[in-house]
Amino acid sequence: MSRSLRRGALAATAIVFSIAALSACAAGNDAQTLGIKPDNAAVTVDDVKIQNALVITQPHQGVKGPAAVSATVFNNGSTPQTLDAITLPGTTATVKLTPAAGGAGPITIPSLGSVVIGGKGNATAVIENGTEATKNGDAQRVVFKLSKTGDVGISAFVVPSTSYFKEFGPSIVPAPPGSSPTASAPAEGEHGSGEGEHGAEPSGEATTAGH
Repeated sequence: MSRSLRRGALAATAIVFSIAALSACAAGNDAQTLGIKPDNAAVTVDDVKIQNALVITQPHQGVKGPAAVSATVFNNGSTPQTLDAITLPGTTATVKLTPAAGGAGPITIPSLGSVVIGGKGNATAVIENGTEATKNGDAQRVVFKLSKTGDVGISAFVVPSTSYFKEFGPSIVPAPPGSSPTASAPAEGEHGSGEGEHGAEPSGEATTAGH
């Protein structure tokens, strides 16, 4: 691994720890009082600050499937803002935004509050053709479009959905190449052709990564 990629991996690991810490206190908290100064790239435009941005791909190399954008969006203004879109300039990727579990409508960042994108129960941003649009180890430009502030761009590390990043990666994870459903061999004297106890359920279905 090159020195630059090692630095990128270390920085990305630091990012995910920051995300995990913020997940418990995201929406509704005063962003000005969080006092968090992470050692990673962040950007501030007007009242909006974005940090901990990552593009998280499939955990298995060569598997086609969606990717996910994970980030924390702060709103230090006096009025709420909605996240209207996320784009990846230079790619054909489309990103589907979904509010937090139990929510409806657009993703809303409350005034003097924050929203975590990615992770169980949080808002999500799914890159529907993520495998074709991104490459692990790159720094991908990601643009967040806010209702009042407009476009806010940041460079996000591209990492696979493994280890610390698994909890924030895509929820749809296809089976890796070469895997196929398997069945238990019938015991000696059994034909395995009957119903009930003789039938073997196939295994190896696609697993899902937790949000």
